[in-house]
Parts: sequence; structure tokens; C-alpha cells
Amino acid sequence: MQKGNIGVTTENIFPVIKKFLYSDHEIFLREMVSNAVDATQKLKTLAQQGEFKGELGDLTVRVSLDADKGTITISDRGIGMTEEEIDKYINQIAFSGVNDFLEKYKDNANNIIGHFGLGFYSSFMVSKKVEIVTRSYKDGSKAVKWSCDGSPAYEIDEAERDDRGSDIILYIDDDCKEFLEKERLQQLLQKYCKFMAVPVAFGKKQEWSSDEKKMVDTDEDNVINSVEPLWTKAPSTLKDEDYKSFYRTLYPMSDEPMFWIHLNVDYPFNLTGILYFPRIKSNLDLQRNKIQLYCNQVFVTDQVEGIVPEFLTLLHGVIDSPDIPLNVSRSYLQSDREVKKISTYITKKVADRLQAIFKEDRKAYEEKWDDLKLFINYGMLSEESFYDRAKEFSLFKEVSGEGQEVRDKYFTFDEYKTLIEGAQKDKNDQLVYLYATDREEQYSYIKAAQDKGYSVLLLDGQLDVPAIQMLEQKFEKSHFTRVDSDIIDRLIVKDDQPKSNIPANDSDNLSQVFRSQMPKLEKTEFMVEVQSLGSEQRPVVITQNEWMRRMKDMSRFQQGMSFYGQMPDTLNLVLNADHPLVKRVLDDTKAATDEALKPIDAELKGQEARLAAIRQQQEKKKPEELTQDDRDMKTGCEKAVEEQKQKKQQVLSDYAQTNDIVHQLIDLALLQNGMLRGEALDKFLKRSVDLIK
Repeated sequence: MQKGNIGVTTENIFPVIKKFLYSDHEIFLREMVSNAVDATQKLKTLAQQGEFKGELGDLTVRVSLDADKGTITISDRGIGMTEEEIDKYINQIAFSGVNDFLEKYKDNANNIIGHFGLGFYSSFMVSKKVEIVTRSYKDGSKAVKWSCDGSPAYEIDEAERDDRGSDIILYIDDDCKEFLEKERLQQLLQKYCKFMAVPVAFGKKQEWSSDEKKMVDTDEDNVINSVEPLWTKAPSTLKDEDYKSFYRTLYPMSDEPMFWIHLNVDYPFNLTGILYFPRIKSNLDLQRNKIQLYCNQVFVTDQVEGIVPEFLTLLHGVIDSPDIPLNVSRSYLQSDREVKKISTYITKKVADRLQAIFKEDRKAYEEKWDDLKLFINYGMLSEESFYDRAKEFSLFKEVSGEGQEVRDKYFTFDEYKTLIEGAQKDKNDQLVYLYATDREEQYSYIKAAQDKGYSVLLLDGQLDVPAIQMLEQKFEKSHFTRVDSDIIDRLIVKDDQPKSNIPANDSDNLSQVFRSQMPKLEKTEFMVEVQSLGSEQRPVVITQNEWMRRMKDMSRFQQGMSFYGQMPDTLNLVLNADHPLVKRVLDDTKAATDEALKPIDAELKGQEARLAAIRQQQEKKKPEELTQDDRDMKTGCEKAVEEQKQKKQQVLSDYAQTNDIVHQLIDLALLQNGMLRGEALDKFLKRSVDLIK
């Protein structure tokens, strides 16, 4: 028997492994099975090179559980080890400056395990004792047993093993008993070993026994992995159904993907994989962590931010690269040059694939556009280089005209610019892109724009508002305006706008009549204005300023803009002074209120003239020259003016309450914008019936 201490110059490697890898302690199983697979593949290589002439036989790696003994055993029939090799590879953890190294990386022990070939020692994260029973493939080799209890002390003794290979026996620690549960072990094997290159068996397959009334073991191994996953095969040998079937294997509960990209590159780095485009429309965060990263068919992580650009994390699928270590920190991934090259390459391949699909079958591409749009917008917003490519295959969808036989049309950016530049330039030579965010809710605004000869885009995606901001910076002399942000004649201002043709006092009174009857809605303010829009236009229209609404929309996406989200919606109620119904309201208002308003208007006019004179006189004096009487006189006059205004407003408001046409016009405008609900909607319906009688 040989006894000794593991060759490190400090005794704290096991506490470091125990403590700092604890959050990832489940990876011990991946490391153990990976080592067994490596040993098996090395034997296959030696056989191919003629250095091993024996029978390979069954090369299955077997994982077995003995809950009673508290052990997990990983067995292989690979190259095995001699006593000298155990001493070299297990006992001598040989790298220089181990003390400095452990101190440097004690907060990030993943680097210790992955970078320095210490995968075997991850077994001590979960084990109070580890044994290796091994026999080398070399002729004349004897079996040896190595054991260690988690301290630097070890023992090597002779052992019995008829065949080549190794058994790693882990005596699971008391605080890690979860790994002695069959279901937990099965779960981890499925997660980490599902596509390893050598068959991995965990127990036997089971079938239902009608005699015993339970599931019982059969004689067939329960092989948990596929040794030749789809990404390792040549694309030319695969059919669409192969890719779809593999997708169902990876994501059993998902809808069928739209299409996929098969990655296969060996220079300047090694990379294979398959990336799928899922059908995504919203809920960005729910779609993440769907790309699985492998290293030589060994699962590493599904946290691939840093390896692929952020927008590509919306994709599903597999990336396999031996150039990415099994265990790496997030900061390592974000700074490593090779990883950045991989990220750039994947971005290029995705863009190339989308471009090819667009060119090969534009109709099919357009049919997928609603599902693709979120992904492409996200890419253009987050990656400048992706925008430069995507602008060639990113599409605008134009809202169709009337009739079910008319379908929405799709245009590239350049095609759409050509379409609208003749009709949609304003007086400042700015090209105006009109858009709607909801085909149904904004129908009347869309139709008004189309009747004017304008084209309207449908931008109803989750990232369309941020995309608009970006495109306004990319496109020259252009801006986007929602169709309900103003009256139709002001959406694209061709020349100076006509002013209202009614006297200012009548306009003010009309505004007050409607303003006084506007509903009190939470976080909503109404402004009222009078415009001459023509007798054919609607009597009342509600609009919302494009800039303010867009800032509120952007507040949902960008930090630092939340104060916009807290601001009330400011809506404009535009009265069409040319419409017969509005003219009728004005005439009825005059008839009903003129007598009551005459003395008020006369007094108001006099007080306003007096106030103007006082202000003119006091403006000639410096503030310190004004006496208290001067200030009191001005304050008193201002108060008198305000009192007369309030009297006037009250007279108009009292009348407006009795005018059903005012309420009906307001409610129609609210109804058009989906803002009439509950009791207000019920009153509107009853009033509508009464007006019809």
C-alpha cells in the first residue's frame, strides 16, 4: 500500500472547491461523466491509430446509484490508468504558484476547475470520500485503487478489476443527499449529458408489469443520450423534418419554429450548432435562456449572454464550440477575444440567412414578418452592425384599404420611401411616415388619411416605438407621425393652415361649452380648440400630441424616462367650426345665453381695460417704487376680472348641461377612441335612442 499527500503546496484546495463551487455543485456529475467519455474516446483514437489492438466491445459509460450505501459510481471501459499515471494526473496537481493562484481565484473557483484540468476534484464538492478503481488498457497492467477523504492524504492499494477502464465511486456527503435521489440524478444526466459522444446509461429501461402492478426493470440499458446529435451532421444529409424533430426534442412544448440556421465553421475557430427562429411577438424576457451552449457535446450553460449578442438570445437552439472552456465566468465571456469573434460570426450568419430567405421566397418571408419583426427590431436597436445588414430585409407593412379582398402590402425601407415621397412631404421638405398602432381602434383616422391619398403603416409591435426613434435618426429629413396625433390637415402641413372663421368671442364661448362637459378621467387632461376643417369633416375629433405620447411609450422601455409615464395624457378635442352640428350648438348657445352674458361681458370688458391701464402705468415704475395702494389696486382689479370670467363660464356651463347635442358629440369622440365606458356609455346609448325618436 502506498500512502502520501496530494502534491499541492497548500492544504486549502478542498475547502476552496467545497466553498466557492457550492452554488454550482451539481456540475460534479458532468465532470465525472465527461472524464469517463474522454477516456473512452481516447481508447477509440488509439484503436484507430493501431496503438490498441484489442476488442473495443461495449463502450457504454454507466452511472449507477446505491442509495443504501450512499454512493454514485461512474464506470467506463476507456484507457484506464496505471499507478504511475494516477500519481501523475491525480496526486500531482502540478501548476506553478498554486498559493497565489488559489488566493487570486478563490472568489471565482469556476476558473480553477475548468482552466486547469481539475474537473475530477469537483467530486469533492459533494463527496466525503472518493475512490478510483482503475486498470490501464496497456498489456500487463494491474488494477489499482486510489482513495481520498477530502484531505490532502490519499492511499493507493492493489485492487480487483478484470477489465480495462475506471470506476469512480463517490461517497456522497450528508449535506448533499439530494444526489442520492434517482429522479434528481436522472434530471442532471438529461441536462448535462444528453448529447455526449459516447453512450451513457443510467440503470435499465422500465416497463409496466401487470403481475407486480408496477414499473419494473428490463434487460435493456437506459441510455440517456444521443451520441450523434443533429448539429454534428452535414446539412446536406438532413431534411426539414429532421430539424423539426430535433427542435421538438429540445423544446417539447413549443410551437414549430419558422426556420433555422445550421452553423458549421472550422476557421478561425471551431463552431457548430443549429439556431431556430421561434414565433415571437412579445414577452421578451420569457423567451430567453433557450440557446444551449455545449463544449464537445457536453452541456455548459443556457446563459449565453456574452457569447451571442443580446438580441440573438431570443433564438432557440444549440451552439457547440471546443474553443469555449467548460467552466467560465460571465466576465471572462464578455472580455475574451475568441468569444467576441464567435458572437460576430453568429450575427453575420443570422443576417445572411435572413437576407437569403428574403431573396429566395419573398412571399413566404412576408407571411412570417409579424413573427420576425420583434426579433429584427431588437437586433437593429441593439447592434449597429446588424442594422446595416437588416435595413435590406426589414419591412414596413402598409395598412390595406377597404374590402376583405385587399391585403396589406409589404415594402423594404427604400421601396416605401419611393412610394410616399411624392405625396407625403410637408412644407419644410420633410418626408412624413404616417402610422397606426391598432387597425381597429384607429380605423377612422386611418381612413381619413387614406381618403386624403396618404399611405399608413401598421406599427403594432412591442418594439415599434423605439424603432421609430432609431429610424428617424437613420432616415434623412424624415419623421414619423401617428394618424391620430392631429387633425388630418395638420398631419402633413403643406402650407399655412386656415384659421377659424368665427369671431374670437364666439370661439371662446364654444370652447367653454364643450370644455365644461368633458368627463373627469384618471390621469387624463382635455384641451379644447376650434378649427375650420370644412363641412365634410367630422364635427369633433380627439387627437394626442405625437411627441408627448411617444415619450410616455418610451418610458416603458428606457430607464430615466419614468417621469413621462407618470404624467397625465393630454388630449386635444378639436371642434370643427364648419360642421353644421357645431354651428347649431354655437347658434343655440347664443340664443340661450346672450341676455345673461351681455352685462357680464360689458363688466368684464371694462375691468380688463382698467387692468390693462393699471399694468401699463405700473410698468413704468420700478418694483420698489410701487406703494401698497398700487399693489392692492392691481390685485383687486385682477380679482374682479377673474370673478366675471367665472360668472361667464358658469352661465355657459349651466347651458351646456342641458344641450344633448354637446354631450352626444363629446361621447361620439370618446367612443371613437375607446374611452366611453360604464355609466357614461349607458347614458350615451339612452340619449341616442331619445334623439332618434
